[in-house]
Amino acid sequence: MQLKQSLSSWQCMAWLIGIALSIPLAFLIFEALQGESEVFSHLWQSVLWDYTRNTIVLIAGVVTLSSLIALPLGWLTAYCHFPGKRIFEWALMLPLALPAYIIAYVYTDLLDYAGPVQIWLRQQFGWQGPDDYWFFDLRTLPGAIVMIALVLYPYLYLIFKTALREQSFKLVQASQLMGMSPAQSFFKVSLPLSRGAIVAALALISMETMADFATVHYFAVSTLTTAVYDTWLGYYSLTAAAKISGIMLLFLFVALLLERMSRKTQVVHERQSGVNDTYLYDLTGYQGWLAWGFCMLILGVAFFVPVGILLNYAWHYFDQAWNEEFFNYALQSLKISLYVSAIAMMISLLVVYYQRIEPGKLSPLPGRFASTGYALPGTVLAIAVLLPLTLMDTKLNEWLDGSGFEPGLLLSGTLFAMVFAYVVRFYAIAHGAVESSFVRISPSIDMASLSLGKGRFQTLTRVHMPLLKRGLLTAGLLVFIECMKELPAALLLRPFNFETLATHVYQYVSDEQLELASISALFIVLVGLIPLYWVNRSMEQHN
Repeated sequence: MQLKQSLSSWQCMAWLIGIALSIPLAFLIFEALQGESEVFSHLWQSVLWDYTRNTIVLIAGVVTLSSLIALPLGWLTAYCHFPGKRIFEWALMLPLALPAYIIAYVYTDLLDYAGPVQIWLRQQFGWQGPDDYWFFDLRTLPGAIVMIALVLYPYLYLIFKTALREQSFKLVQASQLMGMSPAQSFFKVSLPLSRGAIVAALALISMETMADFATVHYFAVSTLTTAVYDTWLGYYSLTAAAKISGIMLLFLFVALLLERMSRKTQVVHERQSGVNDTYLYDLTGYQGWLAWGFCMLILGVAFFVPVGILLNYAWHYFDQAWNEEFFNYALQSLKISLYVSAIAMMISLLVVYYQRIEPGKLSPLPGRFASTGYALPGTVLAIAVLLPLTLMDTKLNEWLDGSGFEPGLLLSGTLFAMVFAYVVRFYAIAHGAVESSFVRISPSIDMASLSLGKGRFQTLTRVHMPLLKRGLLTAGLLVFIECMKELPAALLLRPFNFETLATHVYQYVSDEQLELASISALFIVLVGLIPLYWVNRSMEQHN
């Protein structure tokens, strides 16, 4: 009887968490299905198609360019040996630490008409004005595609490289015996066998591209993400913003459907160790240096150049950038990131533990409901969170009307809205990390603990948590870093006079003064390098 009551309490907590974190999405869908909106009708008849077309072109462009960069890099580092390979294996992940908007701001300063590159060209060739020569304009849709692809290609690189290493080398060696060249083996053997992993990675890149706000907004490229932001701040129409968000949900549904289908068709081949199979192709001479040059070109453009420029700005503008604002905003960012990561770790632990102690068809549902927020872009999530919180604030004020106490915006206008939105957005990351750690613990440990008279709670705290500390730390770390970088939700939900490092950098860049926020931008990048080091270390230990 006692065991049944204990299980019921775990069940209630898990379902309560799942429902609470899925409420914003439910409100968003309900609001999007409401009647006619004058603002939305106007947008539909005037500019919404252009926004949709730009979004489609942006996603297609980023996916294509990321594939052209990541697939050769993954093949080179998985199957070939060339100078510097061991360094490039982990260094090619470094661009993940750079938010797309920071790299876009840096290259705009570098390549604009008033930037050092065009100034140097005019001095060298005697050109007087823009009519004397042609130079590409970075603040365009193709420019946004390049900037976003440079920071998102590592997703495909990592997943593709892992998929290649899980395949048996003997398959490729068999293709060589049949007379195939390395290129033919790549297109006819390696790519088809990795199709599921590639589609899953491209679906992830598509969702991240559609969620990008700052880069496209800075480049004045109108997409559905910027439309949601402009509709809310320009027209103050939650209904119209919800309807545009509904269109984005359709895109997300397609991406998630493709990702789910790819998992079903994905076949994992165990790598069979044979003779010395640490690599298949030994690239020597000019081939080795060509491989080195390609890796170095991508790494230089995507990481070293922007970070070098930020360091240069920080050096020359140290007195202006190293100020009280930086410390205040860094402290506020650290605080809110710590709150969110702690909450995400705790509730993911409860939900995953419920799945473990009461397995069944319904037990995974709370976790899936709670994870729905991860697919929502920041601007869409902000609207989705505002809908229920505004309703609750309104009802609370109506209920207390006449009592002499006017609470105002207790939920939607305070830090609660930001923390709640971040937890909804990043819960899925913590859930995945905790779930994968729980799988490694044998169920016999649970039975041994229960047979010794320990309850479920004691088993969790005294047996499981010490074994899960690595997974919990990884979950908390990943959520912490994502919170530090999050910009669109913070722009829409932050309380009055409250800034984070991301919004601080965005405001200075919007005023064309990136130099004064260079230390803040470098701090965001530096914090982003920590999970990359952690992931690389875990992969090396796994190997």
